Amino acid sequence: MEYAFQVRWGDTDAAGIVFYPNFYKWMDEASHHFFASLGHSTWKWFQEERIGMPIVEAKCQFHVPLFFEDHVCVKSSIDDLREKSFRIQHQFFRGDQLVADGYEVRVWTTFAGDRPKAAPIPAELRENMRQTAAMTTREEGQ
Repeated sequence: MEYAFQVRWGDTDAAGIVFYPNFYKWMDEASHHFFASLGHSTWKWFQEERIGMPIVEAKCQFHVPLFFEDHVCVKSSIDDLREKSFRIQHQFFRGDQLVADGYEVRVWTTFAGDRPKAAPIPAELRENMRQTAAMTTREEGQ
């Protein structure tokens, strides 16, 4: 799944280089875009079903800097799918150049009770995620 954007002035530091926390913001945006592309609104899940996907682990490695007005494409894929959690991998490209890569581990969580609680990912969504992961693997093997 791809999520594209252009670096804004406010994303950069005094040296004109993207300030590193923005990569984590963009991974979050790419994750929400990933589910929207599968036909699922994460906001609607939360509003209607009290379901969310909190991040329990995140990492990003930076290879080359990004600058104001760079066009960026984030390629996201599920690389580990479990009963209640998943890991989504993100690769940041400027053209064909890999500029950073990272991942988030998220847990399917219900907020319906007193405290947030991990819950099984619904079977239909798991299957959609599995199919998307398989498609990505096939495309990379070409």
